[in-house]
Amino acid sequence: MDYCFTIDKFSGPLDLLLHLIKQSNIDIYDIKIEQITEQYLDYIKKMEDLNLNIASSYLVMAAELIEMKASMLLPKPELVEDEYEEDPKEKLIQRLLEYQHYKDITSKFHELELDRQEYFTKKSSDFDEFQSVSTLADGIELTDLIKAFEKFLNRKEIEKPLNTKITTKEYSITLRSKQIKDIIKKNKKVNFQELFDIRSKSYIVVTFLSVLVLAKNKELKIIQDNNFEDILLCEVE
Repeated sequence: MDYCFTIDKFSGPLDLLLHLIKQSNIDIYDIKIEQITEQYLDYIKKMEDLNLNIASSYLVMAAELIEMKASMLLPKPELVEDEYEEDPKEKLIQRLLEYQHYKDITSKFHELELDRQEYFTKKSSDFDEFQSVSTLADGIELTDLIKAFEKFLNRKEIEKPLNTKITTKEYSITLRSKQIKDIIKKNKKVNFQELFDIRSKSYIVVTFLSVLVLAKNKELKIIQDNNFEDILLCEVE
């Protein structure tokens, strides 16, 4: 059975040519076709002496180099005005430069691939439990609740002087929040204005703040059947 080996780990004839050029320590632009052809054919001959099958692409390049060498040794015919003849040496140099460019890019991609192998991707987490659930019914905003509170304050009975008798009684948001939750739990649905049953400024303020805290903590739901109607508070389902 015949085996085809990659010559000295070269990936193709252009790769072998680049190796020979670097080995000779010359610039690609300064290559001499005669010299590079001899080195290339000598390398191919050594491989044949080792009984290694050589890929056809290497032999095609060998034929091209021999043809270029022969054409450079023969006298060149005079060109007619405006006639252009492509220089085979320049064509070879461009092929080598392009190959070198792609080889460099491939090497960079290989480095990036190795670096990427050092990273481990974490499985996506389930954030459903942290999903924000709105306690405001569709079409209602917090400003609607504030407007309802302003409407309550502007009612005629609230405009009357409030009880200003000095008292030591203080109202707690925590306690008032619990009271509001108990009222909603008992009645299922409560009119927002019905919560202000005591005509005291501190009581009114604490009650309103308690509603905001409960709404923020998703412990009650704020609904309004139609625009400009009363705001209702109910349990969160």
